[in-house]
Amino acid sequence: MNEVIRVSDKTREKLIDYYKDMKKDKVIPYVVFQAVDMDTVITLYESGKVMFQGKNADMDAEMWREIDGQSKIDKKQIKEEEKKYYYCSSIGSDEVGTGDYFGPIVVSSCYVKEEDIPYLEELGIKDSKKLTDEKILQIAPKIAKKIPYKSVILSNSEYNEKYTHDVNMNKIKALLHNRVLHELMQENYKIDYLIVDEFARERRYYEYLEDAPFIQKGITFMTKAEDKNLAVASASIISRYLFLKEMDKLSDSIHIPLPKGAGVEVDKIGEEIVEKFGEDKLKEIAKLNFKNTQKILHTLLY
Repeated sequence: MNEVIRVSDKTREKLIDYYKDMKKDKVIPYVVFQAVDMDTVITLYESGKVMFQGKNADMDAEMWREIDGQSKIDKKQIKEEEKKYYYCSSIGSDEVGTGDYFGPIVVSSCYVKEEDIPYLEELGIKDSKKLTDEKILQIAPKIAKKIPYKSVILSNSEYNEKYTHDVNMNKIKALLHNRVLHELMQENYKIDYLIVDEFARERRYYEYLEDAPFIQKGITFMTKAEDKNLAVASASIISRYLFLKEMDKLSDSIHIPLPKGAGVEVDKIGEEIVEKFGEDKLKEIAKLNFKNTQKILHTLLY
């Protein structure tokens, strides 16, 4: 089965980031990348077209249509549907740090009762990506004091040990989400929904958990969940808060301010770290599978 869609420049960047760990080395004319995710081959063309090939191509294509705002469902219908996920008691999870070269991955789950919604609205809860770090540092402790939550911090050393050809970023994320959701669900809170900000289709998410000692079921997967559900939004903010605190600790440990993201500034600081402390230091503070490592060590072949 083949499905072809065209996406915006913004969604194109999301595609590149999402499949960066699954890219094939093969160079194809007029193709930005080709990747293999389970049984689906994804080809992103320079024109902005994306081709999905495989028995689940339609499901993968529909996920990206929705992310790109091309959903076939009527917008009014969507708004009505979203209300039930907003005005409810729920547990939601979200992660931070997966796009940052330096610093850990943090995943949190939060339990929000329907009666907690006015309090969170008063704090101005939104997706942490839309809030400044200063605002997050201010409001996250207030959320944590009021809202039950569970978090897991995966250090860079642990990440570098776990990451292999068979264990990619999405599998690591699935395992961490599964862990914090399961831990919070053990408290037996009454909920209407258990929500995860979708980073993989449901079938694929559970395939990632095949070897997990326990598997949390009953999850509702949705794109942009942090905008639709305050439990996910709260989890996003708490995760970001913990990430910022861990970044401060890492920066203090080497007396060098570590930049976020994975841009040019990251490469410059990486080179400075290697010069001062040696290559092995990167194992403690960075995600070695990022291309930044090759740039920093000057081993990237263009």
